[in-house]
Amino acid sequence: LEVTRTHLAKVPPRWSRKQTLANAERFITPELKELESRILSSEDQVLRLEAKLFEQVRGAALERRAALSRFAGLIAELDVLNALAEAAALNDYVKPKVDLSHRLLLEEARHPVVETTLAAGSFVPNSLGLDGSDPQVLILTGPNMGGKSTFLRQNALIAVMAQLGSFVPAKAATVGIVDKVLTRIGAQDALARGESTFMVEMNETARILKAATPRSLLILDEVGRGTSTFDGISIAWAVLEHLSRAYRADGEGPRGPRVLFATHYFELTKLAELLPGVCNANVEAREWTNAEGHTDVVFLHKISPGPADRSFGIHVARLAGLPEACLRRAREILASLESEAKGRAAEPELPLFEDHPVLHELRLLDVDEVTPVQALARIAEWKKRL
Repeated sequence: LEVTRTHLAKVPPRWSRKQTLANAERFITPELKELESRILSSEDQVLRLEAKLFEQVRGAALERRAALSRFAGLIAELDVLNALAEAAALNDYVKPKVDLSHRLLLEEARHPVVETTLAAGSFVPNSLGLDGSDPQVLILTGPNMGGKSTFLRQNALIAVMAQLGSFVPAKAATVGIVDKVLTRIGAQDALARGESTFMVEMNETARILKAATPRSLLILDEVGRGTSTFDGISIAWAVLEHLSRAYRADGEGPRGPRVLFATHYFELTKLAELLPGVCNANVEAREWTNAEGHTDVVFLHKISPGPADRSFGIHVARLAGLPEACLRRAREILASLESEAKGRAAEPELPLFEDHPVLHELRLLDVDEVTPVQALARIAEWKKRL
């Protein structure tokens, strides 16, 4: 309380002087002093009260932890189901058929994430037809930026979505139960472990081949690209042969897992003629000449049956901004290499990977399922063909 010097005589005796100013004095009363003390100590009291109440709430929660845990699980499940239902309603999903077959049949399927980042209706849907017996291995070729990786990923995502009870982004879908989705996508090294990009790729591929079962779905993107061309082709070829080989745990069912294999090694497309259960598909692209006389490429993002024959890598390099001189030189070198390849193909010698069909049939033969009479008949047939 501030009192001017002219009124100092009126100050009650029980007031205590607190501060002296030039023209006044400040005093404090016992009541104000007590109030100040209570205010200063109130923060500590609040903290103690909060801690006490928290302990009480925690104790009550612990007494009912089992019920609360079940309740939290139910709320989480409802939240997931509500999110899936909302996504299905907003994005025109359909109810998939999930059964015990080995099929993966998707009609006009879409990537559930990529399509939400594009304008409505602009995502190009694609179908997949692995019918449970033949084919089971799809070799996908086509240009860079054509949509191969998106196609691989969308099929894996749809298989997972179908099995967790969600509707899926497709016009129709039949998904045979998948026990594992095994993927080999992307390129990265592991410097801390002293592993190169190719070593990481081979480690992942080895784990996939060991873990795959007839009910697995394998997504393999450009296996073998981390080494030389011939080494890469050889490894990829052998991996595909291994996956298409008959290994049946129960004596029935498909020849192997369902496999989607994207590659730029066009030599691998010959496997569709040599191995059972293997088929080719490609990502469509169209060339056209623009007003400036340059050849442009339009990526249609559409999957069609049959192999591709070009990757359009130089076109992608131009889109990335490589100098025109580099691009021009790249075209010259490409033309020279293609000319040499055509010349070698015309020579009367066996191609690098053209094994005799009998050899492939022999590799695929399961001796445990063939009787002696059948084996003799097979040998007689092969002898005539050799």
